[in-house]
Amino acid sequence: MRLALFEPDIPQNAGSLIRLGVCLGVGVDIIEPCGFLLTDRGLKRAGMDYLKNADFRRHVSWDRFQDHLRREPQGRLVLLTTRSSQSYADFRFQPEDTLMVGRESAGVPTHVHAAADARLVIPMLPGRRSLNVAQAAAMVLGEALRQTVWQATIRPGAAPA
Repeated sequence: MRLALFEPDIPQNAGSLIRLGVCLGVGVDIIEPCGFLLTDRGLKRAGMDYLKNADFRRHVSWDRFQDHLRREPQGRLVLLTTRSSQSYADFRFQPEDTLMVGRESAGVPTHVHAAADARLVIPMLPGRRSLNVAQAAAMVLGEALRQTVWQATIRPGAAPA
């Protein structure tokens, strides 16, 4: 399983998600351009010393990311979006899925939205717009791993390795 960040705006969120990936054994793809330099202090602060252990790939554009997926198929591209009616809680994840989150300021453009194999939403109370992208990714990634990897490795009462 992988986590893809589409043109992230906020280095702290990107750093937090890279750190999450390291802790949970999930690779992270960053699709540029970003709203910050990948050497940004905020990215380093949020990622802490975890960045050196990250399974981390940079893609200079959406087109290059798609080229990568065609060369090395990863399974389905699953977009987390507010523009869906399918709840992540009702979705059957697969171990090869790549979960993608959009820009904090704008989500993803229509052509990226259309390219996803599945589009999932986190149900919220009426009138609420969205969650922080790092929180949303962590929620859905946790469920995806629970359904796939952790089901095979966790014993009752045991923490994941």
